[in-house]
Amino acid sequence: MTTLETAPADVREQSPVDGEPCVLLKLGEVVLKGKNRELFERRLADNVRQAVRPIARVDVIRRHGVFIVRKHEADLATMERVAQRITDVMGIVWAHRAWRVGKDLASVERAALELMDGRTGTFAVRSRRRDKRFPMTSTELDRHIGALVAGRYGQPVRLKDPAHTLSIEVDRDEVFVYSGGLPGQGGLPVGMSGRGLVLMSGGIDSPVAAYRMMRRGLRVDYLHFSGMPFTGPESIYKAYALVRELDKFQGGSRLFVVPFGKAQQQIKSSGADRLAVIAQRRLMLRTGEVLARRLRGSALITGDALGQVSSQTLANITALDDAVELPILRPLVGMDKIEIMDQARRVRTLSISELPDEDCCTMLAPRRAETRAKIDDLRQIEKRLDVGELADQLADSVQEHRPVYGDVSAS
Repeated sequence: MTTLETAPADVREQSPVDGEPCVLLKLGEVVLKGKNRELFERRLADNVRQAVRPIARVDVIRRHGVFIVRKHEADLATMERVAQRITDVMGIVWAHRAWRVGKDLASVERAALELMDGRTGTFAVRSRRRDKRFPMTSTELDRHIGALVAGRYGQPVRLKDPAHTLSIEVDRDEVFVYSGGLPGQGGLPVGMSGRGLVLMSGGIDSPVAAYRMMRRGLRVDYLHFSGMPFTGPESIYKAYALVRELDKFQGGSRLFVVPFGKAQQQIKSSGADRLAVIAQRRLMLRTGEVLARRLRGSALITGDALGQVSSQTLANITALDDAVELPILRPLVGMDKIEIMDQARRVRTLSISELPDEDCCTMLAPRRAETRAKIDDLRQIEKRLDVGELADQLADSVQEHRPVYGDVSAS
């Protein structure tokens, strides 16, 4: 067994740890990107820096499938906030609040003892050497640090399902020591898959659809149709609050609001009857397409789930697709309501979505909606409305808002 000189007992008892606090980030599928991996990692590093900028200006160092987030003269409280904020950045699987210490056994010992001080229950040590030149193997380091901690604090070692896991990662220039971590969102860095426009109703489904597409690397803008001038502004406030909450996943979110009430009256006057709901949704999609092209977006996103409501039957979804040329992404199409609500709860939009408001989609709705809409019938209605011109007018009427995560001044 190869050994390193152990630090004297009086040195090992020094507190606090002789090192600096940092955040060690573990990446997900980004590491599988082959020749394009560097592009993904650069975008992810930029997204991390942007997300934590209101807290601190940090350096993000890319190394062997992990990111090291450092700050000059860092303190524990600041790095704790940085780690918490980074968990909302798409592409990160784990954020570990770690001590970055010197590449010598004495420093590793001090960090390990400091981290395990005051903890109770079983523990295990898991070491990894990214730098194989380190003169102890991972197993040797596990045993040495495990014996040190057990001898100092009397905690029993348990390799399977321990109460605490002490992790040690030996890198090129330093060693990282940490225990536990914060789970991230996974997925791909926002911005790597292009830009899309979410039709944001204010209900439970569309915010979850937006989240799922951001998680696949799509940067999204939001389009909300209010019932104004025939309803109050409540639905706009609600959409604003939802986008503000979702902004934590990408930053720089834009919400566009269209007053849709008069257009709905025109649809009703056109004799749409049972086709009114599908006709107005087609008009929303057309308006969204006009706006998306102006924003250089390449797709529309909706919260449709197959069979959930009458407008989301397979026949009606087909009729909706016919209205536009841009692809309509439906990330919830195979999910049931319970699954969607569970995800809304996890991303913290459910409580906002459940607030009461006047949804424009329920205005002027027929007593019975068509479940098998015929495209030719819808086109006849749209011909009477001159729907192309109407969609352009609606897109021209948008009001732009910039909800910022954490900013409650506009609530």
